[in-house]
Amino acid sequence: MQIDDTALADVKILTPRRFGDARGWFSETWNADTLAAAGLVLPFVQDNQSVSAEVGTVRGLHFQAPPRAQDKLVRVVRGRILDVAVDIRKGSPTYGVSIGVELSAEVGNQLLIPKGFLHGFATLTPDCHVLYKCTDIYAPETEGAVRFDDPDLAIDWRIDPRQTVLSDKDAVAPAFVDLDSPFIYEATP
Repeated sequence: MQIDDTALADVKILTPRRFGDARGWFSETWNADTLAAAGLVLPFVQDNQSVSAEVGTVRGLHFQAPPRAQDKLVRVVRGRILDVAVDIRKGSPTYGVSIGVELSAEVGNQLLIPKGFLHGFATLTPDCHVLYKCTDIYAPETEGAVRFDDPDLAIDWRIDPRQTVLSDKDAVAPAFVDLDSPFIYEATP
């Protein structure tokens, strides 16, 4: 497994190796021992799958607050997405900074988004199938959101914002400036 850093500390790109033959290929997409050896100990307890029919579908920007905060490991099994993480840890030197990583079924790369980050994605191809592992179960009473097109975040989603497909809930998400983040930055030694 190849593990690459991003511009946001703790957000990682994981790219599993693929072993191919005449039948196709095989890939180990998660191995707790391998990742623990790299310092990533994540007790995943829930797997989710979403299917988005239209190009320009945006899911996010979301988080779950403590005590039900979630780390997420996101991958695409059909199509391509722009996967986005935004640091919302109070006191972080990168508070409010975002990164976007293209994930695709073809490449097989994954994005690890830890607790303390907003998460969302935009579909770049039709009929996208996205899988993600979470370290806590869905707890709607702890969920929060920020508008995907918030001008203070200035995220380039690589889609036409006028043709974006949103859920009713995401369409009325609050502004970033109104976020009272429940997360506190803790510098690692």
